[in-house]
Amino acid sequence: MIVGIDLGTTNSLIGAMDAGFPVLFADKDGGRLTPSLVFIPDEGEPVAGRQAAQHAEAIFSVKRQMGNAKVESNREGGLLKKAIAPEEVAAVILKKLKADAERASGQPVERAVITVPAYFNEAQRAATKRAGELAGFTVERLLSEPTAAALAYGLDRLGEKSKVAVYDFGGGTFDVSVLELGEGVFHVLSTHGDTHLGGDDLDAALAAKFGISRAEAADGKKDPSGAGFSESDFSATCLSIIERTRGHCLRSLHDAGLKAGDIEEVILVGGVTRMPLVREFVREVFGREPNLSQHPDEAVALGAVIQAGILDGSVQNVTLLDVTPLSLGIETFGGLMNVLIPRNTTIPCKAGEMFTNAAIHQEAMKISILQGEREMAADNWKLGEFSIPFTPAARGLVRIGVQFELDANGLLHVLGRDVATGDDITFAIRSAVEVSDEAVEKMLADSLEHAFEDMDDRQFVEAGLKADEMLPAVDTALQRLGSAVTGEEREAVAAWVEKVTEAREARSLRRLKAALGGLDAATEPLAARLVEAVMDGKL
Repeated sequence: MIVGIDLGTTNSLIGAMDAGFPVLFADKDGGRLTPSLVFIPDEGEPVAGRQAAQHAEAIFSVKRQMGNAKVESNREGGLLKKAIAPEEVAAVILKKLKADAERASGQPVERAVITVPAYFNEAQRAATKRAGELAGFTVERLLSEPTAAALAYGLDRLGEKSKVAVYDFGGGTFDVSVLELGEGVFHVLSTHGDTHLGGDDLDAALAAKFGISRAEAADGKKDPSGAGFSESDFSATCLSIIERTRGHCLRSLHDAGLKAGDIEEVILVGGVTRMPLVREFVREVFGREPNLSQHPDEAVALGAVIQAGILDGSVQNVTLLDVTPLSLGIETFGGLMNVLIPRNTTIPCKAGEMFTNAAIHQEAMKISILQGEREMAADNWKLGEFSIPFTPAARGLVRIGVQFELDANGLLHVLGRDVATGDDITFAIRSAVEVSDEAVEKMLADSLEHAFEDMDDRQFVEAGLKADEMLPAVDTALQRLGSAVTGEEREAVAAWVEKVTEAREARSLRRLKAALGGLDAATEPLAARLVEAVMDGKL
């Protein structure tokens, strides 16, 4: 049996297929929802769920900290007494779910599908997988949450063809995905989101606005009139948070090549979507009534269970095609981002490219693995790096192959090969990267805002690299041809060389391109003359 798990910011659930139907397990008290809370006592074993909720120091919303080196604070906002990795905290929740599933099913549970926000990066996914392993699971698959919700929605609609959007607004994260469903194939066309946007932010904003505790804000959010909130202040405060999802919805549609009118169903998932304000907002963005057929708290877990059923064979004739949410590539000479796997590529997938040495005495090539949407390497995130040694050779003669393999969990494996020797070096992305969720959102926004500037920067670097190749080659040609070059020709070439140098110093892309074009035209007759002299044996 493979179980499906929704490891949520606020609540977590676990279930499995039973006689062809996805079933969620209840704990000993009969509840299917396990609060995602963990209490770590000074002595004794950590506890999770309702038992942890009895302690004010319980760690909450650990999902938001996955991928960080350690958990930063407890419920009271103070620092923890000892450093602990988020995956260790999440493992306590998963162990509790594992015990509940074993009690309910009467059999050992060792294999699992665990859901993650669609916009989790490599470090966050790796940390989630590690949490599952610490809890005693073999993690068979990491599944994107909106994709899971689409599986729950579409399991009894396998014969239908439709384009759907899943709007998943949970306790700590937001995702929106556009999928095409048809004949048992669930094809993710695009995905966007913010791993630091959710009901927690609504609670914090309401608490600050009305001068109450986070817990009081969370309760009042469910019944604003009963909590005594001013309707206008409540709406304005909440809408300022909800509005942050608009851009993600529009970008997801754009990346899928669709308009709002092309979407036939908008499926709501996540506890926040119970709010009338959210439903009105979704109606306005997509221009249609949202689909409320899925249980906001259980749809993702049910989808995880269905994916588990696909893997163990109990669910037939269903194929899931997910995508990678961010581009992956390496840094190339000049500090450029060379994309190997563009974002929204269907996974699993492989991509490779051949690279060569940039200098003559080079003994190794450093492979810096990047994730992001910017043209310059420094503006993206470095996931890791390794070096491939090789025998020094003339510039451009060494051949190094680099292959990226993105598995079905969205985890990246990198292979580097020296073609001359056949020696391989492999690298797996396992370590956490200190990148805040705010940085994720900012990077995506910056990729749009600075798109033209980034392209100009890239073209300037590429033009500079061309100049670095041309100037020494021109100098060598002039020396070899000697008296065969007229004084007028030398003056013309020198003038263009000076213009290239001036344009580079002024960082003018337009002038540099023009100067390189002029230098190319001025040296074309010389290049032809040089080739002729070599063929005639004069040089």
